Amino acid sequence: MRRLFALIPLAALAVLAVFFWNGLGRDPREVPSVLINRPVPEFQLAGPPGQSSGLSSADLKGRVSLVSLFGSWCVSCLQEHPTLMMIRQGGELPIFGLDWRDDPVKGAEWLARNGNPYEKIGLDPAPGRVSIDFGVTGAPESFLVDRNGVIRYKQIGPITPEIWQHTLLPIVRELQK
Repeated sequence: MRRLFALIPLAALAVLAVFFWNGLGRDPREVPSVLINRPVPEFQLAGPPGQSSGLSSADLKGRVSLVSLFGSWCVSCLQEHPTLMMIRQGGELPIFGLDWRDDPVKGAEWLARNGNPYEKIGLDPAPGRVSIDFGVTGAPESFLVDRNGVIRYKQIGPITPEIWQHTLLPIVRELQK
C-alpha cells in the first residue's frame, strides 16, 4: 500500500510534464478565438472623415468578406498593407476595415498616403468597444466572415502573401461554394 502512495507524486509529475510539453510545442501566435463559428457581434460605427458612411455588422452579410483591424500607429499594419492592396486588386472578396484606437484624421491621412483597400471603414476609438467584442488581442488582426455573418477564421498578425495564398484563400474559396 505504501508503494502505491509513493507513486502518486511521480504520476502527478508525469501528468504535469505532459501538459507542459504540449503547451511548449504550440505556436504562441495561434490564439483560439471563442468567436469562431459564431455571428459577428452587432455594431454600427461611424466612418472616417470624408467617407459618407461607416461600417456595421449588417455590411458583413450576404457575401464572404475579410474584416481587417488596423491603425495608423501600427508598424505591422504598414507591413501588411501591400498584401491587402493585392487582395483588393485580385477581387476575391471585399475587405472591411476597423480603424482601431486611432485619431480619425491620422487614419484617413495614412490611407491617403498608402492606398485604401477597404470597401468600408469603421472608426473604433479607444477603448475599442467593437474590437473588444471581436476578442482582439492586438493589431493587425483579421477575420474571415461567411455570407451569413459568421466568423470562420481569425488571423493574428500581418497577412503576408504566403498566408493569403496558403491559408486564407483556400478558406475563402471553400466558403464561397
